[in-house]
Amino acid sequence: MTAAATWRRLDPRRSPPALAFAALAAIWLLLGGGDGTRVWQQREILDALRMVESGGRDDVPDGDGGRAIGPYQIHEVYWRDALAQMPGLGGGYQDCRDRAYAERVLAAYMERHAPTAWQRGEAQTIARVHNGGPLGPQKAATRGYWLRVRSYLP
Repeated sequence: MTAAATWRRLDPRRSPPALAFAALAAIWLLLGGGDGTRVWQQREILDALRMVESGGRDDVPDGDGGRAIGPYQIHEVYWRDALAQMPGLGGGYQDCRDRAYAERVLAAYMERHAPTAWQRGEAQTIARVHNGGPLGPQKAATRGYWLRVRSYLP
């Protein structure tokens, strides 16, 4: 067999199983490689979270039966956790309706519960912690939330 014939036989562009594998690998990488190691800028992550939580709006109705407020739909327990991490945040829970304050709350919460992911910009971990609490990345229920957030990331 000639070298050219061998190459044609091994050329992945001519092999349906290789094409299928390449497509699945690309999708897997697009969704964060399964382990959340794909990174983004914090601003990109915050914007994607806000799109999922409030459609990108700042003035939004309360969610979860009135238990979540503001553009990031923050619950009071989340706010208290963030305040314990960073007492200098000050303010009150109702201040979470303000986007800038809510972003500081979100950052403090991440510094407490997902500091490495927050520093590195590991969006999957951040999204799943935001949605499911400190153990969010381990909860199957937060996977769909992550996929919605991912759809808004560049």
